Amino acid sequence: MERSKRIILVSHCILNQNTVVQPLARAKGAYKDIVMELINNDIGIHQLPCPEYRFLGLKREPMTKEQYDTEGFRNINKRIAVDTVNIIKEYISNGYEVLGIIGINESPTCSINGDKGILMEELINILRYEDIKLNLIDVPTDYHDGEKGERFIAELKSMVI
Repeated sequence: MERSKRIILVSHCILNQNTVVQPLARAKGAYKDIVMELINNDIGIHQLPCPEYRFLGLKREPMTKEQYDTEGFRNINKRIAVDTVNIIKEYISNGYEVLGIIGINESPTCSINGDKGILMEELINILRYEDIKLNLIDVPTDYHDGEKGERFIAELKSMVI
């Protein structure tokens, strides 16, 4: 079978809301509308690791970026960012089109717009250093599959089509 050779990187919780801090989860499993939009356009989905889950596990309390911003947590994010850039470079060197990264707005680790999350800070810094330009988009904080997600899905479509 011929591959589309089109990839998008997504924050972990887009595919797995089960790792989101308990009161903040907005889906039972994955964001179905986002995932289906990518699948329907033959786009491969590369899931980023969740630094918060790696650092504190499932039973963690909601924390701010400032609370997470410790040397140990920052180091986990740097390692993930370096690994992610190497993965992106591997895709690119093999003729794949890396369409971009989908983050989570206002996440202490995965926010791209506004006050960047710790992972995205590290990742974007390395991408800039490596002169790799990607589309960057955040799932809005009020996103829910269905009517509340229509605006985001329209924005996503313009990025992937």
